[in-house]
Amino acid sequence: MSNIDLTPLQAWIGKTETVQDYLTQSLIDRFRATLDPHLWSGAVPLGLHWCLTLPTTATGELSTDGHAKKGGFLPPVPLPSRMWAGGEVLHHHDLIPNAPVTRTSTVSDIVAKQGKSGALVFVTVVSEYHCGDQLCISDRQDLVFRGHSTLAKPATPKAIPGTTSTLRDTVTPDPVLLFRYSALTFNSHRIHYDAEYAQNAEGYADLVVHGPLQATLLLNMAAKASGKPPQRFSYRGVAPVTLGTAVEIHQDENKVWCQNTAGTKSFVADYGDS
Repeated sequence: MSNIDLTPLQAWIGKTETVQDYLTQSLIDRFRATLDPHLWSGAVPLGLHWCLTLPTTATGELSTDGHAKKGGFLPPVPLPSRMWAGGEVLHHHDLIPNAPVTRTSTVSDIVAKQGKSGALVFVTVVSEYHCGDQLCISDRQDLVFRGHSTLAKPATPKAIPGTTSTLRDTVTPDPVLLFRYSALTFNSHRIHYDAEYAQNAEGYADLVVHGPLQATLLLNMAAKASGKPPQRFSYRGVAPVTLGTAVEIHQDENKVWCQNTAGTKSFVADYGDS
C-alpha cells in the first residue's frame, strides 16, 4: 500500500483515555526482580510507569499479532505492523509507592510518510501520570505503523564499535527476560514470545527485544550517570534487536545508547535537566 488516506483517521486526533491504577510495592519488587542489577537505586525504578495504568484488552479483542484490535483508542491504520519508534519522558516528581496513579492520554498527531520500503504512519500519544493532584511524569510516545514486508530486510545502521571508556553495562536477553517484561507490561505482541510468528509473519531473525525494555535500561543508566533521574529523557529506536546477541549499554556525557557487540545501535537517547 503506497498511499494512506488520513482523512478517516483524523477523527482520532484529540481522542483521550483515562486509566487509574495503584502503584504497589509488589509491582516494584517484580520489576526489580526482572531487571536488577541494571536499575537506578531510587525508591521507584525509572521506567516503571510503562508498567502502570495498562489497557486491559480482553483476549477475544486481540488481533492476530497480539495487539489490541485497531479502532479503539488508537486509530485503525490500514497497515499490519506497529512499533514503538521513540518518544520523550519528562520527570516532574517521583512516583509514590503504595499510592494511586492516574494516566490521561491523548492522540495528538497522525502523520503519513513514504519510507524507502513502503508507507509509514506515525501516531503520537501524549500522556500525563498523576499521583493524587501532583503531576509526576509527562510522556510522549511515537508509534509507527508499517507493512510486514518492510521488516524482512530492515535498514541496518553503520556499525561503530563502542569503546571501553563508554561501555557501562551488558545485558544478554533471553526468552525468560522477554516473557517477564511482557508480563509486567501486559504486552501480548507475539514477536516477543512466539519465535515462529516473529520469523515467518514479521520477518525477524528471532524473538524481538522490547523497545520500552531498552528505553528502561537507558533511562536508568542516565540516572546512574547523573546521580538523579533526568528531568528530560528523549529516545528513539534505530534498529530492531533480536535474541542471539548481547546488548551493550553505553554512556558518554549526556547520551546513552544500546548496541550489539559489533557496534550496531538499536536504541539511542539523550537526557538533561531541561
